[in-house]
Amino acid sequence: MPLKILADENVDFRIVRNLINKGFEVISVLKDYQGIQDKEVLELARRHHALLLTEDSDFGEWIFAHKEKNVSVIFLRYKPSELKNISDSLIKILNEHGISLYGKFVVITPKKIRSRII
Repeated sequence: MPLKILADENVDFRIVRNLINKGFEVISVLKDYQGIQDKEVLELARRHHALLLTEDSDFGEWIFAHKEKNVSVIFLRYKPSELKNISDSLIKILNEHGISLYGKFVVITPKKIRSRII
Protein backbone atom coordinates (compact mmCIF):
# COMPACT_ATOMS: atom_id res chain seq x y z
CA MET A 1 0.00 0.00 0.00
CA PRO A 2 1.50 3.39 -0.96
CA LEU A 3 1.97 6.02 1.71
CA LYS A 4 -0.57 8.85 1.56
CA ILE A 5 -0.41 12.10 3.47
CA LEU A 6 -3.32 14.42 4.27
CA ALA A 7 -1.84 17.86 4.93
CA ASP A 8 -4.07 19.89 7.25
CA GLU A 9 -4.69 23.46 6.10
CA ASN A 10 -2.37 24.86 8.79
CA VAL A 11 0.72 23.06 7.44
CA ASP A 12 3.07 25.53 5.76
CA PHE A 13 2.71 25.08 2.01
CA ARG A 14 6.51 24.96 1.61
CA ILE A 15 6.44 21.70 3.57
CA VAL A 16 3.59 20.38 1.39
CA ARG A 17 5.45 21.38 -1.78
CA ASN A 18 8.63 19.69 -0.51
CA LEU A 19 6.70 16.45 0.12
CA ILE A 20 5.21 16.57 -3.38
CA ASN A 21 8.62 17.32 -4.92
CA LYS A 22 10.04 14.27 -3.10
CA GLY A 23 7.38 12.05 -4.68
CA PHE A 24 4.91 11.67 -1.81
CA GLU A 25 1.19 11.47 -2.51
CA VAL A 26 -0.27 14.49 -0.69
CA ILE A 27 -3.89 15.51 -0.30
CA SER A 28 -4.09 19.17 0.69
CA VAL A 29 -6.94 20.33 2.93
CA LEU A 30 -6.02 23.95 2.11
CA LYS A 31 -6.24 23.34 -1.63
CA ASP A 32 -9.12 20.87 -1.87
CA TYR A 33 -11.18 21.06 1.35
CA GLN A 34 -10.52 24.51 2.80
CA GLY A 35 -12.48 25.43 5.90
CA ILE A 36 -13.64 21.97 6.96
CA GLN A 37 -13.86 21.18 10.67
CA ASP A 38 -11.37 18.98 12.55
CA LYS A 39 -13.85 16.11 12.75
CA GLU A 40 -14.18 16.21 8.95
CA VAL A 41 -10.38 16.27 8.59
CA LEU A 42 -10.18 13.10 10.69
CA GLU A 43 -12.84 11.42 8.57
CA LEU A 44 -11.04 12.45 5.38
CA ALA A 45 -7.80 10.92 6.70
CA ARG A 46 -9.64 7.67 7.48
CA ARG A 47 -11.41 7.58 4.12
CA HIS A 48 -8.14 8.04 2.20
CA HIS A 49 -6.14 5.86 4.63
CA ALA A 50 -3.72 8.78 4.92
CA LEU A 51 -1.36 10.00 7.59
CA LEU A 52 -2.72 13.29 8.94
CA LEU A 53 0.04 15.89 8.91
CA THR A 54 -0.82 18.86 11.12
CA GLU A 55 0.48 21.74 13.21
CA ASP A 56 -2.77 21.81 15.23
CA SER A 57 -2.40 20.44 18.77
CA ASP A 58 -6.17 19.90 18.96
CA PHE A 59 -5.70 16.61 17.14
CA GLY A 60 -3.91 15.24 20.19
CA GLU A 61 -7.08 15.90 22.17
CA TRP A 62 -9.20 14.24 19.48
CA ILE A 63 -7.02 11.12 19.60
CA PHE A 64 -6.31 10.78 23.31
CA ALA A 65 -9.28 12.43 25.06
CA HIS A 66 -12.06 11.72 22.57
CA LYS A 67 -10.62 8.32 21.58
CA GLU A 68 -10.83 8.82 17.82
CA LYS A 69 -9.88 5.54 16.17
CA ASN A 70 -8.33 4.43 12.88
CA VAL A 71 -6.42 7.62 12.24
CA SER A 72 -2.67 8.29 12.27
CA VAL A 73 -1.20 11.72 13.04
CA ILE A 74 2.11 13.45 12.49
CA PHE A 75 2.18 16.63 14.57
CA LEU A 76 4.84 19.23 13.72
CA ARG A 77 6.10 21.64 16.40
CA TYR A 78 8.66 24.23 15.31
CA LYS A 79 9.48 27.92 15.11
CA PRO A 80 9.31 29.68 11.72
CA SER A 81 13.12 29.84 11.61
CA GLU A 82 13.22 26.01 11.87
CA LEU A 83 11.03 25.35 8.80
CA LYS A 84 13.75 23.79 6.63
CA ASN A 85 14.99 21.63 9.50
CA ILE A 86 11.50 20.32 10.31
CA SER A 87 10.73 19.69 6.64
CA ASP A 88 13.97 17.73 6.19
CA SER A 89 13.28 15.74 9.38
CA LEU A 90 9.78 14.91 8.16
CA ILE A 91 11.06 13.63 4.80
CA LYS A 92 13.69 11.51 6.56
CA ILE A 93 11.14 9.97 8.93
CA LEU A 94 8.68 9.24 6.13
CA ASN A 95 11.40 7.60 4.04
CA GLU A 96 12.80 5.56 6.92
CA HIS A 97 9.54 4.45 8.55
CA GLY A 98 6.91 4.70 5.80
CA ILE A 99 3.75 2.73 6.44
CA SER A 100 4.92 1.70 9.92
CA LEU A 101 3.78 5.21 10.95
CA TYR A 102 0.16 4.12 10.52
CA GLY A 103 -1.56 3.63 13.87
CA LYS A 104 0.68 6.12 15.66
CA PHE A 105 0.67 9.68 16.93
CA VAL A 106 4.09 11.10 16.07
CA VAL A 107 5.39 14.44 17.31
CA ILE A 108 8.30 15.92 15.40
CA THR A 109 10.31 18.83 16.79
CA PRO A 110 13.70 20.07 15.57
CA LYS A 111 15.42 18.25 18.43
CA LYS A 112 13.43 15.05 18.87
CA ILE A 113 10.81 12.68 17.60
CA ARG A 114 8.24 11.02 19.85
CA SER A 115 5.90 8.27 18.75
CA ARG A 116 2.98 6.71 20.55
CA ILE A 117 0.81 3.84 19.36
CA ILE A 118 -2.87 4.78 19.30
